[in-house]
Amino acid sequence: MAFDSLQEKLTKSFRNLQGKGKITEKNIEDTLQEVRVALLEADVNYRVVNDFLKKVKEDSLGKDVINAVEPSQLMIKIINDELIELLGSESTSLNYSTSGVSKIMVVGLQGTGKTTHVAKIAKYIKEKQNRKPLIIAADTFRLAAIEQLKTLGQEIGVEVYSSDLDKKVIDIVKEGIDYAQKGSFDTVLIDTAGRLHIDEALMDELKEIKDKIEPNEILLTVDALTGQDIVNVAKSFNDLLSVTGLIVTKFDGDSKGGGVLSVKAITGVPIKFTGVGEKVDDLEVFYPDRLAQRILGMGDVVTLVEKAQEQMDIEKAEKSAQRFMSGKFTMDDLLQQIEATQKMGPLASLVKMLPGMGELSKQLEDTDADAQLKKVKAMIQSMTKEEKEDPSIMRNSHKRRIASGSGTTINDVNRLINQYERTKKMMKQMSSLRGLFK
Repeated sequence: MAFDSLQEKLTKSFRNLQGKGKITEKNIEDTLQEVRVALLEADVNYRVVNDFLKKVKEDSLGKDVINAVEPSQLMIKIINDELIELLGSESTSLNYSTSGVSKIMVVGLQGTGKTTHVAKIAKYIKEKQNRKPLIIAADTFRLAAIEQLKTLGQEIGVEVYSSDLDKKVIDIVKEGIDYAQKGSFDTVLIDTAGRLHIDEALMDELKEIKDKIEPNEILLTVDALTGQDIVNVAKSFNDLLSVTGLIVTKFDGDSKGGGVLSVKAITGVPIKFTGVGEKVDDLEVFYPDRLAQRILGMGDVVTLVEKAQEQMDIEKAEKSAQRFMSGKFTMDDLLQQIEATQKMGPLASLVKMLPGMGELSKQLEDTDADAQLKKVKAMIQSMTKEEKEDPSIMRNSHKRRIASGSGTTINDVNRLINQYERTKKMMKQMSSLRGLFK
């Protein structure tokens, strides 16, 4: 997953401030030097890094500990705020027309997942925003794109409009919009042509579509695995088309993430969605504050609970979330959250949303995730009610019984307990900082 390496390096850099009573110029310089190295190694633009660290230093110097919060926690708060600012301050919703059909034009180079993400967004606005979308297949350059869209359209229950390939692309788009108006569709998503690289023919075609139909949104797909090339591609498209938002695809891949951290600062174009897998459900609305907290190792319980709510009783999910956020959750709560992830996507990436669970997520990536999950569930289910409520009461005899009943070892039980305690500690720290993050 993007930012894994950056997260590890930033976490280590904050250790310089642990135990200090006040943030001073000396200890802040030491910490920021490590942060600088971590950001540059993550392929963040050099100018962006310098501007970012300058703001962090200005915010940090001379600040006393607030309400007994440790300097390392205050530094996390400051960097969190600056990361959010860097990423765009707040989630940016789609722009829709106040009357008539809303037009969303999706552009991008070949290989960035443009066509697939047209279908993902169509499914999202249909199911989450109660809209009636029509997809217009306007990529006549890559003939397979039309068949791909039709297959995806059938899968998600969204109609796809296509026409004769010998027609001009702009005529196909106009006909599609007329069809949408007559068919009571309220939104059209236009899958435009891409190329292996930016060229004059591509840009002329896209510019003509933009000028003739005046879209409400122009979304550009960029590949997270291309690093700083995200910035170059976004700048080129934006200069000609005035792009309104980015869809960062392959966000679940092993990328350094620097391009994602750089693109908003350099181009001014906000990220609106991230693609986190190959399935049509693998699309997430981009929230700068949630990504900042993931980068800083604080997890993303909000997103996890939102996903869980789709698979479990809402009231039950809210109560579980409240216990998590207060740091007062039990092993039963942990079991409920982990069980829900089975229906929500790749287990390792979802477990990362739980604070302090980085070690477990790595184990899940390196081993059979289903087997690991069964072990965790078996251990928790082998505990008594009292042990689930307070694992600290367990002695070796308890652990032997649990290991025997779950087909695991005492080391496995100890590892689970340690991970549980680390997560509780992290959540309590976050709870104490919650006032600062408002």
